[in-house]
Amino acid sequence: MTPNIHEMTTRLLAAADQQRQRFIVALAGPPAAGKSFLSGWLCRELNVRRPGYAAIVPMDGYHFDNAVLAPQGRLAIKGAPETFDVDGLAGDLARLRRDAGAVAVPVFDRPLDLARAGGRLILPEHRLVLVEGNYLLLDEGPWPALRAMFDLTLFIEVPDAVLVERLLARWRGMGEDAAVAHARTHDKDMLNARLVNDRSVAPHWRWHFHAELRHPLGPNLAPPGESLDD
Repeated sequence: MTPNIHEMTTRLLAAADQQRQRFIVALAGPPAAGKSFLSGWLCRELNVRRPGYAAIVPMDGYHFDNAVLAPQGRLAIKGAPETFDVDGLAGDLARLRRDAGAVAVPVFDRPLDLARAGGRLILPEHRLVLVEGNYLLLDEGPWPALRAMFDLTLFIEVPDAVLVERLLARWRGMGEDAAVAHARTHDKDMLNARLVNDRSVAPHWRWHFHAELRHPLGPNLAPPGESLDD
């Protein structure tokens, strides 16, 4: 499936209108697939059509802090599935499903490399919630328990060569030299990307990479103020 952002917005609204309860959508895919970018763009489009209708829960907000990971010897693999508070995410999704009031969710501050607790409020009027993250459809460890929370699941498919290009650009943009960027891309991020691609369950919809998304999602071509980080 290769819809543009406007067509995907229409599809999501049509799907959400099939039920009366809050509609929770998982947007999964490998690192640098464009999940943060696309979820943000979708959220804006949804809110243009229905003001105040949509909000985003980013999986990255559930990173364990470095102070937790370092004693466990996991700081070097931060970003791997075992470095996330899956139970915390599941608890917040359950609260969103109960729809009993505002839910504060954490957001990840990439420049500071830490999660900010209560960084975003999901309000009762947010009837469509986009949850975005690498491992939302992962079929191992504690991750499968999340799937019952989702009304619709999407998976963004991007060729490995494009992921590598974006990841190298991301690390260089964060001030790393070429050698470090190469190591982090190939020895960390792409290992996680292969795990996501190989071990995720089939989604309801696959959103294929195609030429129309190449420009706004390219490593140096995002509009001002937009992030390509996932």
